[in-house]
Amino acid sequence: MINLVHIINGPNLNLLGTRQPEIYGNTTLNDVEARCSNLAKNFSLNLKFSQSNHEGEIVDTIQNANGLVAGIIINPGAFSHTSVAILDALNVFEGVVLEVHISNIHRREEFRHKSYVSLRADGVICGFGVRGYEIAVEHMNELLQ
Repeated sequence: MINLVHIINGPNLNLLGTRQPEIYGNTTLNDVEARCSNLAKNFSLNLKFSQSNHEGEIVDTIQNANGLVAGIIINPGAFSHTSVAILDALNVFEGVVLEVHISNIHRREEFRHKSYVSLRADGVICGFGVRGYEIAVEHMNELLQ
């Protein structure tokens, strides 16, 4: 069994900890990665992390993951609401897909209520802050058992 899970972060998530802390908190992306890595040690999961502000790079990352990773945890950021290309790439991916949003997208601006990625995701976690990533790692572990 492949035990590698790729956590993919979209645009502006490299600014976690400084960008709109009233919405996203003070935890940095490096902190999130460390917390997830520590949690994954309790399971038989290996994690790979990436972040990009470029839609095509995220599409390439998803395409390159097929057959090499068991699952993808993705926070596509603003691309959630605009990118059919990311949805199309995820639709070709043969593993488990979990979507994470730090904020509750359903309590924000109306344009954020619709996520194209949700059409492919096996689960969606939103509104739990950066703890949502850890919830996703825990749930991914359960799904891959």
